[in-house]
Amino acid sequence: MRKLRYLPLLLALALLFSCGGHRNQSDAKGKSNADVDSASLIAARYAKGFNVRYGDDITLLDINDPENKEAEQFHFALVDKEYKGDIPEGYTRLNIPIETAICMTSLQLSNFLKLGIPEKVVGITSTRHLHNEKMNQQLKDGKTHKIGIEGNFDNEVIMAINPDVIFISPFKRGGYDAIRNVDIPMIPHLGYKELSPLGQAEWIKVIGLLTGNASLANSTFDGIESRYNGLKSKVDTVKNRPTVFSGEMRGGNWYAVGGKSFLAQLFRDAGGDYFLKDNNESGGVTLDYETVYTNAAHADYWRIVNSFDGNYSYNVLKEQDNRYTDFDAWKNQGVIYCNMKEVPFYESMPVEPEIVLADFIHVFHPEVLPDHKPKYYHILK
Repeated sequence: MRKLRYLPLLLALALLFSCGGHRNQSDAKGKSNADVDSASLIAARYAKGFNVRYGDDITLLDINDPENKEAEQFHFALVDKEYKGDIPEGYTRLNIPIETAICMTSLQLSNFLKLGIPEKVVGITSTRHLHNEKMNQQLKDGKTHKIGIEGNFDNEVIMAINPDVIFISPFKRGGYDAIRNVDIPMIPHLGYKELSPLGQAEWIKVIGLLTGNASLANSTFDGIESRYNGLKSKVDTVKNRPTVFSGEMRGGNWYAVGGKSFLAQLFRDAGGDYFLKDNNESGGVTLDYETVYTNAAHADYWRIVNSFDGNYSYNVLKEQDNRYTDFDAWKNQGVIYCNMKEVPFYESMPVEPEIVLADFIHVFHPEVLPDHKPKYYHILK
């Protein structure tokens, strides 16, 4: 194997020698990676969970837990199917571009939908809250199959589909040991572990790299990034920063997310303050009612996401738990609501953080975006 060259050098060479017109990475078959133009070179700017290094005939993809550098890491050597050379020690060979895949989560699916390649998804775990017309049609036509639920996968269906790869969330309790013997490469997709909205959205580049759509993934993310940062700049210097809390009581506990989560970052970027902003956790947190009330009784807004049948209202909240009426956000009708039955929350929200950001800015600072039409979140009437 030829000596690996690092990305900065490749970028400089590509910019120096390219002369008009971009080609997709999948169009570079038979050529060395050094011949791929700069538009197809994948590099993470916000995501902490993946890294890409290019060599002459091989691309190395390293995946790690964005929250825990000590956790298990995953290493893949991406090559053309005709590649006969050596694979670095500790790396798993993966022939690209992949043509078929199973997605275990809607976040993974969102990347394929955003790139306009739903036909490559031949298996999914659940169709609950699935709004995408093409995916629903593929399921109806038998081109995409349900493979069971996490912890209870249907191995016979998976083997019959025989996809090129299965995308997994390895640090969730997904029962993946049960499908390791199907001998299909399992690729971790850790976008859900990223601590920033742009970091989560940037995982579209991994899917672009693996499917031969690197240029499209780069340009798509560039647009997301530009729109997001443009919106963020509009409220960077606002003096009034309303406070927002999140979650609901379930089974005697209040479920929210920590102060280092991507949701908390979204609130900050939208010119608001999260009620747990001093909390150092990045995942879900379980609180008792008293703790939430102490910190959020006088918060301006309350963010709720659920899948409610019928007309969700302040009276419904009161009926669910009369203590909700003690919060200023209930009294002043400051509930920010998203009904997953009505909007494609999980299948598109991860790759549209700029739209989610605009929804929150429209609530927190309506004078900044007075004409914005909410897509995911709106003030509950």
